[in-house]
Amino acid sequence: MDAECRNCGYKRSVEEVHGINVAENPELKARVRDGSLFVWECPCCGQRNLLRFQTLYHDPARKLMIWLLPDGSTPPAAVSEAVKGLPGYTLRRVTEPGALVEKVNIFEAGLDDAVMELCKYVTAMEMAQKAPSAADAQFRFVRMEGADNDLVLAFPFNGSMQAVNIGFNVYEDARAILARNPGAAPSEGFATVDRDWVNNFFR
Repeated sequence: MDAECRNCGYKRSVEEVHGINVAENPELKARVRDGSLFVWECPCCGQRNLLRFQTLYHDPARKLMIWLLPDGSTPPAAVSEAVKGLPGYTLRRVTEPGALVEKVNIFEAGLDDAVMELCKYVTAMEMAQKAPSAADAQFRFVRMEGADNDLVLAFPFNGSMQAVNIGFNVYEDARAILARNPGAAPSEGFATVDRDWVNNFFR
């Protein structure tokens, strides 16, 4: 694809990876997780530029497929129907590279993305009691850390990236809430599980 530096206007051709099968190309998993697959550095000015292209991430070992569709389109019906019959598979659709990175990190940590969205919602509501603008913060799961498996969330706030640690008990509480509300389960096929999804059920 042709790309243009957003700082100096330098143009170059960059590679698009439309299919990511981590069993066949395990090195791509690391590039997805650190985001480098979606960034190119301008050789003229050093600006790091974000790439947006369609790709299907597939991890057969985890039975996971995540379709990145930056233009907001829907996966082809034939493909969606074909994968519905795959037993035990988790299918997701995202529109931003950052969302793909987060989903992969969530599942690599052995967590559930629907539960994580509810954790992020609860965290935003609690933080908003002290800082009302935090209610609109866009949280991203980064990692689990420590002996107690604290969840580290990153979010932009007041012009810089911040991080907050939440206890694993928040995740367990959110999982219990979803278990009591089966109607909130993600839809079949390539479901979108994000902030809007959780707001539909819990706001």
